[in-house]
Amino acid sequence: MHSPSPHSLVDLPIRRLNRGDLVPCADLCEDRGWPRDEHRWGLLLSAGTGYGIDAPDGKGLAATCLTMPYGSGLTAVGMLLVAERYARQGLARRLMRHVMETVGDTPLALYATEQGQPLYEDLGFSPVGRAERVGGLFGAPGPGGSGPAVASPSRASVTTRPAAADDLQAMVRLDLPVFGIDRTHLLARLPAFSDRLQVAEEHGELVGYAALWPSGHAEVVGPLIARDTATAQALVSALAATTDRPLRADVHDRHKELLGWLTEHGLEPLSSTTVMTYGIPDLPGDAARRFAPLTVATG
Repeated sequence: MHSPSPHSLVDLPIRRLNRGDLVPCADLCEDRGWPRDEHRWGLLLSAGTGYGIDAPDGKGLAATCLTMPYGSGLTAVGMLLVAERYARQGLARRLMRHVMETVGDTPLALYATEQGQPLYEDLGFSPVGRAERVGGLFGAPGPGGSGPAVASPSRASVTTRPAAADDLQAMVRLDLPVFGIDRTHLLARLPAFSDRLQVAEEHGELVGYAALWPSGHAEVVGPLIARDTATAQALVSALAATTDRPLRADVHDRHKELLGWLTEHGLEPLSSTTVMTYGIPDLPGDAARRFAPLTVATG
């Protein structure tokens, strides 16, 4: 069968994705060597907006892209995937241009792989930071380790517990200045999405929260929002105690103390991404308390 020319590929229509596309989206992830993650796609397509191009050979999707809107203040872009058999034929650029035209003047943010970064730079995105992906079995520090990298005087008074239904408002109040934009529509879905949702308190005040959710054979820690590194460590430790599966997290590289502590506890560097923005000079909010995103597709 004759393969479509690059010119005809970039003329293929773009359509909105829906929950009926979960399996084709997962198939596309698998095609590119990613975990299938139908669970994550379910969250992304319910809280965000997915765009796709159907494969001209009739076998699923040729390409996808996901946007996560946060009002008019920011839209996160993720899950820009092109099937291997249609790679390097202009589909990624076509989808990104479509997204940029659709959101208009709304600023954009994304996490770029090394392969994707040149495209984003060509479209006008600027690098503003990096995130380090670490993963592995979490355990006690090895013989060469020196224990937790940070010992905060306040750590003894910080307690963690499973989140309750009435914690959502407090989580949103904590999250708003940290993320810089209201993302209630995403946080409200965390209890159903997560295997575990943990909060940290000091003297009855919420000072952090974190979620644990499944991805392939691993459990992902994210989002991880905390007052300080010690609180982030307490949350990760509490989540790790609930599973015997490997952990994975995308930690912003400014948090080198947390990254060092995770390494001491058995997690290893896996990959890194470049945080990029379009239309704003940097991500909004308080980066000092933003340790890890829910997923790199949500900003």
